[in-house]
Amino acid sequence: MIKIGLTGSIGMGKSAVSSMFRKLGVPIFDADAEVHKLQGPGGALVEKIEARFPGTTGPQGVDRQKLGAAVLGKHDELRALEHIVHPAVYHSRQRFLMKHRSRPLVVLDIPLLFEKGGAKQVDVTVVVSAPAFLQRRRVLRRKGMTAAKLKHIRHLQVPDHVKRQKADFVIETGTSMLQTRAEVRRLVACLRTRKRR
Repeated sequence: MIKIGLTGSIGMGKSAVSSMFRKLGVPIFDADAEVHKLQGPGGALVEKIEARFPGTTGPQGVDRQKLGAAVLGKHDELRALEHIVHPAVYHSRQRFLMKHRSRPLVVLDIPLLFEKGGAKQVDVTVVVSAPAFLQRRRVLRRKGMTAAKLKHIRHLQVPDHVKRQKADFVIETGTSMLQTRAEVRRLVACLRTRKRR
């Protein structure tokens, strides 16, 4: 099995590219979706998060706004949250890999692949990238997003130009969807050929 680590800064089009891989029959482990599940209604981490961050959960699971306010800009609090979330996501990922162990390729969609050392756990790294003006336009369209929030998120993430240097492959999303889809298809074909050798 070739494990593809898929990443990209906020607003770069990673979700769209992930969906393209899925349509080509490549199983996807979406770390963000897994976190949402673990923190959603009845999620496995809701009680632990409430115990550590009182008042941040409710009937719908974790209130992301309240939890965000509790950890934003607070290094120790963020570390405490990561110590709750990361081990649970790791175990979910291991179950995913076991389930798909006979597949030639899998994608691990991990937003902080380079920031948190996840690149060491994959065989190939793929960065989704777009021009900065396009990233900004996409992100500022999101509900509740502000220029200040975007600036803070960018500060926490490895800059796009550094990610591009570290990547084995770069998928451009500043072009048409057709061109991006063709890039993804070529990459999947290339890696499947490499696997057969």
